[in-house]
Amino acid sequence: MDRIARIKEFLVANPNDNFLRHALALEFIKIADNTGARALFESILTETPDYVGSYYHLAKLLEQMNEQTLAIEWYEKGMAEAKKAKDQHSYNELQAAYEDLVY
Repeated sequence: MDRIARIKEFLVANPNDNFLRHALALEFIKIADNTGARALFESILTETPDYVGSYYHLAKLLEQMNEQTLAIEWYEKGMAEAKKAKDQHSYNELQAAYEDLVY
């Protein structure tokens, strides 16, 4: 059974598990299903804005999809959430990607 099928199987039992949803989105990126990945990341962050790990990946995906304005917005939201969570590592990662895009 491939990774996507296994993750989907786990999600049947735990449909709101953000770790599994995030992992599935990353698998979708690997197979170039950017629409599926984007929908999952956006769903995670809309429902659970403090799930800081997904901001970077969503914004990077948006950059690849030539949606720089949206990518900037998600980087900014992610930095705000990382700051609230006192997650300096994630904040620095988001800020560096944000600065690479903006400047």
